[in-house]
Amino acid sequence: MKQEKQTRWVSTGQAERKWFVIDAQDMVLGRLATKVASVIRGKNKPTFSPNADTGDFVIVLNADKVVVTGKRAQLKEYKHHSGYPGGQKTQLYKELKVKNPEFVVKHAVKGMLPKTRLGNKLIKKLKVYRGAEHPHTAQQPEVLS
Repeated sequence: MKQEKQTRWVSTGQAERKWFVIDAQDMVLGRLATKVASVIRGKNKPTFSPNADTGDFVIVLNADKVVVTGKRAQLKEYKHHSGYPGGQKTQLYKELKVKNPEFVVKHAVKGMLPKTRLGNKLIKKLKVYRGAEHPHTAQQPEVLS
């Protein structure tokens, strides 16, 4: 009798979670965000499932030392709207990087995740810090190259 091969689906509860740490010093923002989003989503695992949270946790260090290429440092803008007429606010990348570099990295990664409830759940697995220290030593994170 032949054995049939079946695809194994891993649910959110069955997924094995790991913690990874990335040093963002002198890394390009977009390339860093692509790598981080892939790990958070779980695309680097053979058990990837597009409708389940099978990814890992990621800690990004030195968010203030991330770089952008070309003229983006002067031209890139972040916009948000209050919902009222004339309520659009704009901030330049160079100002925001000094004031809140964690937001810059988190915003780039969030843009690469699904725009659904799953994406809202996945972004909570990203921990971004300005300096080289983090409070997650108990999780024993591995270095992600």
